[in-house]
Amino acid sequence: MGNSIINSNQINVYVDNATNKKLSSNLVNKKADELKDVAEQFEAIFVHQMLKQARQSKLADGIFNSEAQDTFNNMLDIEYSQVLSKQNNFGIAKALIKQFQPHLQLEDNK
Repeated sequence: MGNSIINSNQINVYVDNATNKKLSSNLVNKKADELKDVAEQFEAIFVHQMLKQARQSKLADGIFNSEAQDTFNNMLDIEYSQVLSKQNNFGIAKALIKQFQPHLQLEDNK
């Protein structure tokens, strides 16, 4: 009878450990996905800033320049930056993921 209680407790400990490892693994995967999303968003913002600076470096004003045209160009640059960052590999998102990935793993071990 005593051995069965000890075996039952050991089984419960093993099940708890397996459950905790699975939950920890799911948490790490979720955080890794979130890190990837944030890194890609940062890359899009960076590309947007490049496009914005390129548009500001024009030499002369056009005939139809207005605040509405500037707003449209800004929105267009935002869309271009999102498309460019998804379709082209600038390497910014990968570098951010590589830099911050170890911090996710250290945080989970605490």
